[in-house]
Amino acid sequence: MLWTADCVSILGTQIQRTAIVWQVFVLTGSALQLGLLGLFQFLPILFFGLFGGAVADRTDRRHILIGSHIALMATSAMLAVMTATGHISMPVIYGSIVIASSLNAFAGPARQALIPSLVPRTELAGAATVANLAMQTAAIGGPPLAGFLIAWNGLTICYAVNAVSFVAVVLAAWLIKTRPAPVTMPQRSLAAIADGFRFLWSAPILLSVMVLDFVATFFGSFTTQLPIVAETLLGSGAEGLGLLQSAPAAGAVLGSLALSVLPIPRQAGLGVILAVLGYGVCVLGFSMSTSLPLALAFLAGTGATDAASMALRQTIRNLVTPDEFRGRIAAAHSTFAMGGPQLGELRAGLTATFTGVPIAIGSGAVATIACCLIMAKTMPRLRTYRTDDEPPVTIAEVAPSASS
Repeated sequence: MLWTADCVSILGTQIQRTAIVWQVFVLTGSALQLGLLGLFQFLPILFFGLFGGAVADRTDRRHILIGSHIALMATSAMLAVMTATGHISMPVIYGSIVIASSLNAFAGPARQALIPSLVPRTELAGAATVANLAMQTAAIGGPPLAGFLIAWNGLTICYAVNAVSFVAVVLAAWLIKTRPAPVTMPQRSLAAIADGFRFLWSAPILLSVMVLDFVATFFGSFTTQLPIVAETLLGSGAEGLGLLQSAPAAGAVLGSLALSVLPIPRQAGLGVILAVLGYGVCVLGFSMSTSLPLALAFLAGTGATDAASMALRQTIRNLVTPDEFRGRIAAAHSTFAMGGPQLGELRAGLTATFTGVPIAIGSGAVATIACCLIMAKTMPRLRTYRTDDEPPVTIAEVAPSASS
């Protein structure tokens, strides 16, 4: 039920995401304004993400999903009304992104922490792959559908469709009967967060994959610049933008399908390194593309390699993290995973303002490859980690305050 609901909800989210970047491009035509979308999406994760993880560890995660998605529905409905009435503006768009991102700071850790309670430990790797497949499958159809809807009936319908899509998650969370007992932990959220950091520090493999993901996506993100690529460099308009935004998801589905058939490699740490290197190479190829088919092929490659990296990182996290820390570690992971690409969008926008979009994307790809090689050299635990290494650390082994 959760998987099906996520497919529907993510489809709506992808439609709205495409609509927003196209609306900002139409309103401003500015690479910097497009890049600021990433900053406003990241700041709430930075401020509320870890707190959201602590809430997910002490509260019924189903209730968090229900409440947050009802509020997300209201946010999308507001965008639809403001666009339909002609009162839409950049402050309204940025404000809606801040609100939605704040809500996702609670919904994301709750969803990720709920999944391990729905499947046995031996199926965690498969569950991570299937969850990623749901996200990427929906992401394939969302952007092209958004391009069609924009060309057919404007932006309002895109926001309305997304508002309706949140109903699926609300219903699924309501119907799921699994109710893991909330974890007993310190009453003060700051103390709980501190215990989460102690655990993260005690598991260097977790910290390594999070840092690598942050660095790679900081330099390798550029999706908010795709309207400029579609309109100015490739001359393909809103329909071309939809194809460009869906190509990574198409590649990710292929990558996820391959991972679902093949066994997860035991040398998962080395697998993450190779996947990130492949991602950087594909981004570099995209930056030099001069035709739509070639650009789509390289974007599909970024999706496939990113899907492999994501599945391996989630597998490592679920194997190493005990249940009492799942919400907080998922929140920390989300902070790194969201912070890298969203701050990277700002980096791409700033760089493109002075150098142009192709150089901004290409230079980021080179930096991604270089940083990956440096981290592989300086973090031996990342190169050598195997999925059969060690069992999760228990809460009593991390901090006395966590077991009191």
